[in-house]
Amino acid sequence: MSNDASGDKFSDIARALSNEPGVTATLENATATAVAIIDGCDYAGISLVTKRGGIQTVAPTHDIAARADQLQQEAGEGPDLQSISEQETIYAEDLLSEDRWPQWAKRAADELGVRSVLALQLFVGSQSLGSLNLYSRAPGAFPVDQRATAMALSAHVAVAVAASTQQDDLESALLSRTVIGQAEGMLMQLLGITGDQAFAALVRVSQTRNIKLHLIAAEIVEHGVRPDLFA
Repeated sequence: MSNDASGDKFSDIARALSNEPGVTATLENATATAVAIIDGCDYAGISLVTKRGGIQTVAPTHDIAARADQLQQEAGEGPDLQSISEQETIYAEDLLSEDRWPQWAKRAADELGVRSVLALQLFVGSQSLGSLNLYSRAPGAFPVDQRATAMALSAHVAVAVAASTQQDDLESALLSRTVIGQAEGMLMQLLGITGDQAFAALVRVSQTRNIKLHLIAAEIVEHGVRPDLFA
């Protein structure tokens, strides 16, 4: 990719990522863009840190990218994991001579034909999101200029993913609040109680049954107020 990508090209990429309808589409656009604009990149994927602290592989452009990430989970080592834990860009020029992750490097090279890897941490401020992982069948596939382009791309991806995640969370919260309000209204009408009393009843059921409040509300909205629900 030529140097003109640092100007209007990245502005176009940023707009395209921000306009995607949701996190999944944003991630898929990001990995497809990586393969398209990073010379030498044959496969790309993203490793995301889950809310429970695990790592999930998403939006791989090829089964090899998904398997390469899976092998790291199995081995407990690899460039993606190191990039996330150490919050830095990790470059492996040739897996056949790589000694930082001996078990993973050998399997990735032998089983998948991967020779070089570039893992770039995705973060916004102090919030770690995961890593953008680029794989190549050729050794030395990511020289300095391509690493610079990849780092610029990863910065745009991190911002877009964070914004998209926040939007999805907001929409989910609004939907949950709407369902809870509907369930409250049904309880108020059926039992002749106030809104506060209806909400308190939902909370008691949620705590007793150890089920999220919005799921209890959704059950009431869909199936009605069953006697056994409050038993």
